[in-house]
Amino acid sequence: PAAPAAPRPLKLPADYDDEARETIQAVRPYTMTSPERVNAFILAVRHITKHRIPGAIVECGVWRGGSMQAAARTLLAAGDTERELYLFDTFEGMPPPTDRDKRRDGEAAADLMARQEKDRPIWAVAGLEDVQEGFSHVPYPAERVHYVQGLVEDTIPAQAPEQIAILRLDTDWYASTRHELEHLYPRLASGGVLLIDDYGWWQGSREAVDEFLEKTGAQLLLLRMDEGRVAVKP
Repeated sequence: PAAPAAPRPLKLPADYDDEARETIQAVRPYTMTSPERVNAFILAVRHITKHRIPGAIVECGVWRGGSMQAAARTLLAAGDTERELYLFDTFEGMPPPTDRDKRRDGEAAADLMARQEKDRPIWAVAGLEDVQEGFSHVPYPAERVHYVQGLVEDTIPAQAPEQIAILRLDTDWYASTRHELEHLYPRLASGGVLLIDDYGWWQGSREAVDEFLEKTGAQLLLLRMDEGRVAVKP
């Protein structure tokens, strides 16, 4: 099938280079990730290729796959097609939140979801075939793209790679974010990049990250990328 028509051009910051602009525009139909956070992902990919940071690129919570498409496009531009890409998702939408999961203003995620139909963005419903079809327009080696379906609590760590160069967390809720950090952060290589999409939006995500850093003593400077955060592992 033909790729969907590209939306009208975004107004992007002047310091975004042409390659990043083209990539951000190309993946727009497949992502709810803001341009700022997609650009951070692009820069992270360039970082691991330039400095030869070993490991796979792992994303937990992918919706239609646009963010990982941006990573794959950036790898192709850099001539790096050896990286394994892992996309962890239910591919059925968001699992139920808990009482810990509130929007940054304190409104419960469960209440927000109850007021909206399941085709609304908060539910993040996208099937596996939809994600795979979107990826078919990106000429990255298909055998290196791994789709892992199920709750992350069930699929991680057993189906995760042993070494990770970029870890992008976008499952929103406290329990899943905590589980991902506990099992995957130790596999993130020194010099690897941690991207947390919802640190500044969902209280549960932020709480899970803060608790993990306090518990482990990991000395990470979390830099803002609008509502998200990014850090390089020492």
